[in-house]
Amino acid sequence: MSRGHPHPHAAPLRAAELTRRVRQVELAISWVLRIGVIVSVLVIGVGLLLMFLHHPEQARLWDDGSNYHALVQPGAYFPHSLAQLRAALAAGAGSGVVVLGVLLLILTPVLRVAVSVLSFVYERDLPMVLVTLFVLTVLVLSFVLA
Repeated sequence: MSRGHPHPHAAPLRAAELTRRVRQVELAISWVLRIGVIVSVLVIGVGLLLMFLHHPEQARLWDDGSNYHALVQPGAYFPHSLAQLRAALAAGAGSGVVVLGVLLLILTPVLRVAVSVLSFVYERDLPMVLVTLFVLTVLVLSFVLA
C-alpha cells in the first residue's frame, strides 16, 4: 500500500463518484431548460388560442392584414406590470396568458442558475457556489430593479 492512500483504489473511486455527480447535475440542468421551454411554449400557445377564440377576426390571415396589424401595433393591449398580468389572467384574457408564457421563458435561465447553485453545493465546490450565487443575485436584482 502506498503512503498517501491507505486503499490503492480510493482515488479512482472518488473520481468515479465525482464524475457520476457531475453527470447527474448536467442532466438536472438540461431537464430544467427543456421543461422550462416546453411549458412556456405551451402556455404561449394556449394564450394565442384564447386570444383568437375571443377575437376570431384577428385570426384571419387572408384579409388585408389590418386585423393582424391591430394585434401587433404598439397600442395593442398586453399587460406591462404584475398587477396588470394578474388582472388579465383573472379575466381569462389570452394576452395575459401569452405574457405569462413569455415571463416563464425569461425566468427559465434564472431557474437554471438557481439549480446550478444547488448542483455546486451537491458537488461541494465552494468557489463555484459563491460565483453562481453572485450571478443569481445580479440576475434577480436586475429583474427587481428594472
